[in-house]
Amino acid sequence: MALSVERLDGGVALVTLTAESAQNAFSIEAMTIISETINSLIDDDEICAFVLTGTGNFFCAGADINEFRECYDDGTISDLVQGLTDILHPLLVRIRQSDTVYVAAMNGAAAGGGLGLALAADYRIAIPQTKIAAAFFSLGLSPDGGTTWLLPRLVGIQRAKKFFFNNETWSAEEALKLGVIDEITNLNDLILRSLKVAISWGKWAKSSRAGTKQLLDSQSYNDFETQLHNEQERIVGASQTEHFSEGVDAFLEKRDPDFQ
Repeated sequence: MALSVERLDGGVALVTLTAESAQNAFSIEAMTIISETINSLIDDDEICAFVLTGTGNFFCAGADINEFRECYDDGTISDLVQGLTDILHPLLVRIRQSDTVYVAAMNGAAAGGGLGLALAADYRIAIPQTKIAAAFFSLGLSPDGGTTWLLPRLVGIQRAKKFFFNNETWSAEEALKLGVIDEITNLNDLILRSLKVAISWGKWAKSSRAGTKQLLDSQSYNDFETQLHNEQERIVGASQTEHFSEGVDAFLEKRDPDFQ
């Protein structure tokens, strides 16, 4: 089994990668299970947020290098890499465009495509022992998993370039200073803190969550006029929802809104 799913109060789910899949998550079989699980949570109207974490020393370390060796030797390496990215990349797009909040509870190392899975999160919480690495260059590869799009938006293009070309590994403290992770906590509090953030961020209206995630992603490549047009479309649509009506009532009644 590649993972376990625990549905909790507050419309939140906890997804835990098993030790084997956290260390070598990117087999076709494991990636298929991960993708199907996360997509099913996104499709579930009762789930507003999910937390993803790993097991042991790994949050998600990417592909199985032994499988790379075997597939290269038997001539099927391109099929493997194509197949893995065919699963991972649409999943990352879905995560970024959905109204479901995704919190990465980084219990250990994130590397390769697993780094992309971490960077796609809306919020990242790490423990002091967490390590962040690309590792593509040491294998003679170029980066994937959305890392060349996600990382520059956090640290800038030149700092991202140095990360890849120097084949750097960042500690949790370095990653926090650069803005790659949002906070550091101890291992005992990691899941509880991550769930609190998931509940807090997931409580808002769907239109607020989805609209903001998509608008923040698009702002870096849209011109100002296009971005304003997109904002207008979003807010006009949101103003016609029952959540907007509830928000107005809550404001007038001086209470917290209930968007559930």
